[in-house]
Amino acid sequence: MTFNTILSFTGACLCLALAVLVFLRDRHSLVHRTFVAGMMALALESGFAGLSFQALFFEQVIFWQRTKIFSTALLPGIWLLFSMSFGRGENKELIHKWKGFIIASFILPLLFISFFNKTLFKGAPVAHQISSWILPLGWPGYILFLFLLITTIIIIMNLERTLRTSIGHMRWQIKFMVFGLGSIFAVRIYTYSQTLLFRSLDTGFDMLHSGVLVIAGILMIRSLSRLKLLNLNVYFSHSFLYSSLTVLMVGIYLLVVGLLAKLIAYFDWVESVHLKGFLIFIAFLGLSILLLSDRFRHRIRRFIAVHMKRPQYDYRREWIRFTEKTATITDARNLCMTVARMFSDILEVLSVTVWLFDELHARLRPVGSTVSSEVGAGHRISDEGAARLFQTMRDQEMPVDLDDPKIPWAYDLKQSMPDYFQEARIRYCAPLSAGGNLLGVVTLGERVGYKTFSFEEFDLLKTIADQTAASLLNLKLSEDLRKAKEMEAFQTMSTFVVHDLKNLASTLSLTVQNLPIHFNNPDFRNDASRIIDQSVAKINNMCSHLSTLSKNIELKKIETSLNELIHASFSCLNGSIKGSFVQNLQPVPKIKIDPEQIQKVLTNLILNANEAIGNGGEIRLATEKRDGWVVLSVSDNGCGMSKEFMDRSLFQPFKTTKKQGMGIGLFQSKMIIEAHQGKIEVESEEGRGSTFRVYLPLAGK
Repeated sequence: MTFNTILSFTGACLCLALAVLVFLRDRHSLVHRTFVAGMMALALESGFAGLSFQALFFEQVIFWQRTKIFSTALLPGIWLLFSMSFGRGENKELIHKWKGFIIASFILPLLFISFFNKTLFKGAPVAHQISSWILPLGWPGYILFLFLLITTIIIIMNLERTLRTSIGHMRWQIKFMVFGLGSIFAVRIYTYSQTLLFRSLDTGFDMLHSGVLVIAGILMIRSLSRLKLLNLNVYFSHSFLYSSLTVLMVGIYLLVVGLLAKLIAYFDWVESVHLKGFLIFIAFLGLSILLLSDRFRHRIRRFIAVHMKRPQYDYRREWIRFTEKTATITDARNLCMTVARMFSDILEVLSVTVWLFDELHARLRPVGSTVSSEVGAGHRISDEGAARLFQTMRDQEMPVDLDDPKIPWAYDLKQSMPDYFQEARIRYCAPLSAGGNLLGVVTLGERVGYKTFSFEEFDLLKTIADQTAASLLNLKLSEDLRKAKEMEAFQTMSTFVVHDLKNLASTLSLTVQNLPIHFNNPDFRNDASRIIDQSVAKINNMCSHLSTLSKNIELKKIETSLNELIHASFSCLNGSIKGSFVQNLQPVPKIKIDPEQIQKVLTNLILNANEAIGNGGEIRLATEKRDGWVVLSVSDNGCGMSKEFMDRSLFQPFKTTKKQGMGIGLFQSKMIIEAHQGKIEVESEEGRGSTFRVYLPLAGK
């Protein structure tokens, strides 16, 4: 048995082992099922490749290659589905969006193989090297490998997005899984592109695929030792979804493929060109792992800071960065998640959680975290521990190190929540204080390399925590202001209704006062009965139209005589006028108005004038036609109003000169008149009285 055969069967066995391991952990979730199916397909492909290496005649080689390509045809659809579900808690929407392409990735390769199996390869195979044959492609084979190349690029793009958007603890868990799978498909970009470039399939590439399977399997086993389940939820920002390094890297690869060929030719001591490619792959994979290693990045940063003798942090850059990321955030959840990611990235801490105090339940709740995929799932502090942590951090101005022996309450706190501290790896706590109140707490785990925070890092942590607390307080105040505005609108609506009820109550009160005196007068009894009936009808009507005060006034216009409406309104105020009442009603045409709403205006103006005059005062009411308007004037010789009050407060709600007034009548009257496309003017002088003129448009104006 040759080395190529052993390598292929080893890769197949490793894939089967991974499939069984993941299947036993969870056999129900979509991501686990697709992973198992993908590993099975890779195992079959590698196994058939091993049988091909054992073939002695080209007929056997073609047979096993045709059989192997059935397994290859299953890879695009399975792994495309996996790449869209891995790291995405809500993957149904994405899969539904791409369902057409996913279905095509399953069907098209199988259709080509089923209907064009005999024409995938054309001509006789050519022996290239030991256990290596060159199989010329027919046009169906060329289209098949082109489709395989496209789907492979998309798969790597999805895996790359998952890795780049994961941070902290999640990146630590999935890093080697993505590297393993990415290695498998990155090498296939090379082999598929070479196959398309030379329009022939080199069976020696199977050795490269099998070798990569072994390396990738080891990496995935490493990741599975950290990650119990593949069900993760990585947050993808909108700005990130429109960029991908994969497309850039594939483009660079296609441009420098000639240079890579020169590098491969340089290794003259290795006879097999496929082994040369495998060695280059190992070198690039190791370099990628090294560059993305948290420990390596930490050492590089430390080397630069120590040897270049620069400040540990560029505070100006960090401040601008914080401002840019948080300036447009309008809800606390996104703010906390953004801050947790920033702490994790700046301070090189994998586990960061932002806790906010829940006033309703009097406990801390996690709002933003890099520890778990679902915030708060399995990471809740007990009520007793939350109360103790909250009470203790309320007295702290600076972040604290819970491993500091000078903090006596730290050990007791850890003992109250041993499971949480073990899983979340909390070591540092920073208070989120603003306006004299503790809004929450930021907890951080060990740094990469287990190096303790310096004074400069504690200072930076406090600065960002204080700014975060200020932003949270502003969001809370904004929410309180929104609720207050809603309550104010409700109170305004209620005040309108109360004002109308007050006017009706005044009318009924005057009627009741005069009832014992004029009870024997039949005309008075008839007027009193009519006033009571009208008041009850108005009260019922207000109860059925309460909601209209919070919206635009809805009018029910009919042809109405304004003079007749004035007589009806005045009769409703029978006996309630303190002084004399003078009418100068000129003949005016009928106009289209809502009589009920205009009667409210008349009642407001007359009652206001009545309260402004003393005993013996005079109220004058007049109508006239002027320049296409019907003008109603209500004048009095009462106390009048100051110019300052008219300029700043007149027609404003809750602004009044009356001791018992609410400042609603004129505001409501102005709304009603403007709803009729009319206008209201006022003339007044302190000590000499006031005149209100209501302009209502004639029909057709």
